[in-house]
Amino acid sequence: MRIFLTGASGFIGSAIVPELLAAGHEVLGLARSDESAALVESLGAKVIRGDINDLDSLRKGAAQSDGVIHCAFIHDMNNYEESCKTDRLATETMCKELEGSNRAFVMTSGTLMLRKGELVTEESPVETEGASSWRAASEKVAISYVSRGVRSAVIRLPQSVHGEGEHGFVPALIGIARNTGVSAYIGDGNNRWPAVHRLDAAVLYRLAVEKAPPGSYLHATADEGVPTREIASLISRRLNVALVSKTIEEAPAHFTWMSLFYAWDNPTSSAATRKLLDWEPKQLSLLEDIDNDYYFNSY
Repeated sequence: MRIFLTGASGFIGSAIVPELLAAGHEVLGLARSDESAALVESLGAKVIRGDINDLDSLRKGAAQSDGVIHCAFIHDMNNYEESCKTDRLATETMCKELEGSNRAFVMTSGTLMLRKGELVTEESPVETEGASSWRAASEKVAISYVSRGVRSAVIRLPQSVHGEGEHGFVPALIGIARNTGVSAYIGDGNNRWPAVHRLDAAVLYRLAVEKAPPGSYLHATADEGVPTREIASLISRRLNVALVSKTIEEAPAHFTWMSLFYAWDNPTSSAATRKLLDWEPKQLSLLEDIDNDYYFNSY
């Protein structure tokens, strides 16, 4: 298959490219800059220049493909609603190009849209209000094209997609601990983060574009839920700083933009996904991975 991949130079996309190539697929990677294009080419993919605001480049990539994997997203937490609107329009543009072809469209979403405080599954409903509904709109668009001849599937990523080179939540926590001299969690720290290694996630994307049934909701979670106190404790040990608790009222001042995400309890099952696609994560768990030196030497 020839796969069009948005976000091909990103942390997850750059793991998906070699996974697809090793399985015998051809990859067309969307690249916004010369630097991104060079990286995508170095991985062995062909380049289509553009970005998710450039709808013509999205149409071009989808038209030339046997399937699409959509990983790109504008991670601007200060303008999140607008980022979600951009994603929804990009999703609709590519799905419309695939309409009537029965080709695959695999989009990226997140587990944080699901109900908090209980173990959620692939069948759990999304939250219908606030920021969760903004991101969920893209899911609805993608799945609506199943009835129009597109083999759409949704992959929901957890808070932590980890591995060497990560620039997400865990490095942010390490940076906060370094800057403040304490490694903190919120309340009793029993709220749980689901997680997956980027290489395990890449395998799931490949399986999804190859054979996910139309209308599938897939959960890319290897760890169902790691208590945040355990994450903070590991960081405390590695940095040799105090382990402390912050109240929910103290959290915004200490964690800044991360406080809301860090407080949520979001345990997420992937049992149905594993059974459906015979996906079995094989990489390090979250705690095993962030205990590596590269997490503390690079950030």
